[in-house]
Amino acid sequence: MTQHDHEPNGVSRRRLVSTVGAAGATGLAVGATGGAVAQAAARDDRKAPKPVTSVGSTRVPFHGKHQAGITTPLQAFGHLLAFDLVSGAGRKQAAALLKRWSRTARELMADESTANSTGIALDAGPCSLSVTFGFGRTFFSRTGLEKQRPDGLAPLPDFSGDALDKKRSDGDLWVQIGCDDGLVAFDALREIQRQAAGTARLRWQMNGFTRTPGATRRPMTVRNLMGQVDGTNNPKPSEPDFDGRIFVPSSSKPSWMANGSFAVVRRIRMLLDDWDKIPLKEQERVIGRRKSDGAPLSGGTEHTDPDLEKRSTGGSPAIPADAHVRVSAPATNGGAAMLRRPFSYHDGFRDDGAPDAGLLFIAWQADPLRGFVPVQRKLDRGDALSRYVRHEASGLFAVPGGPSKGEYVGQALLEG
Repeated sequence: MTQHDHEPNGVSRRRLVSTVGAAGATGLAVGATGGAVAQAAARDDRKAPKPVTSVGSTRVPFHGKHQAGITTPLQAFGHLLAFDLVSGAGRKQAAALLKRWSRTARELMADESTANSTGIALDAGPCSLSVTFGFGRTFFSRTGLEKQRPDGLAPLPDFSGDALDKKRSDGDLWVQIGCDDGLVAFDALREIQRQAAGTARLRWQMNGFTRTPGATRRPMTVRNLMGQVDGTNNPKPSEPDFDGRIFVPSSSKPSWMANGSFAVVRRIRMLLDDWDKIPLKEQERVIGRRKSDGAPLSGGTEHTDPDLEKRSTGGSPAIPADAHVRVSAPATNGGAAMLRRPFSYHDGFRDDGAPDAGLLFIAWQADPLRGFVPVQRKLDRGDALSRYVRHEASGLFAVPGGPSKGEYVGQALLEG
């Protein structure tokens, strides 16, 4: 396979610039070894270039029915950002910003250099880069669009286990960046932040990670920082009711949210020192799954449905009454379900020496009042896992559907 075959659009601008730069540097030594260099170059030209690895060459489309970063396979690195519009910035300025952001996201996701490229990712492919944009509740009052604010953006209720930092919660605008390469992800982060100047200021930023593609011998469900397999029961696109649970119907009101989704974002610190002190069997009872392979304590394999009626030989439930799996199961929550797409995070250590680490929880659903809220209310009342986690930041964002070619994200809202 040639490089052209691997990359349908030919050599990317980023790689072209990088190659030219490398050739210029090599040219400094031609005077001493010109003949040998020329012969080596001639031999190399006769060889087919080595293909880029699949991790680096994978592209995620910017245009489509839904925005990228929702059903996109979870990437190894993530950045979450929230912005507030600056004083004096309104609907017109917000529209211009979304145009800039959308153009930049499209170019970077297609592996093209932008007009103001930082050069950070010159040598890399797109690496499954995705950039997703959403609107917070306050955005609509600051742009005079209150009548277009969807009902799904009603404020989340207070939960007894919350210890929320308001400075790291909410925001007018939300951006999610996902990528399988840290430098490509940071390049996108810098572009987004720089282009907001004069229109929106950064409210908060969170950085996450998960398993790198190819780290396991076969594709496997990722583990969180507690060492637990995390995400087994996620709704799957192949299920007939998937779209109805995750995406806003095309006939919905307001119409600009058609094919969009709502993202609940929570920074959940894990009390890892406390967690690590309890025996393995107790950890498994808290979760309701075996730690080794993620199988439910009722038996089977990871993907066996938990049998909530099964009893142990002593007569007690095989899956304890307060196990996380039981309390959060759709069967015990009126069928409520969300598409969880989280990243882990580690922000150093606290004053007491405990790791400031945990989960950047991101849950997608068509309606938070039927998805996140009832499940979290039940977890708040009786989840054994709540003793080992702290919810420290929260946000809810309306994420419109994907743009068609020639459109920018949110155009139907801002120009409708």
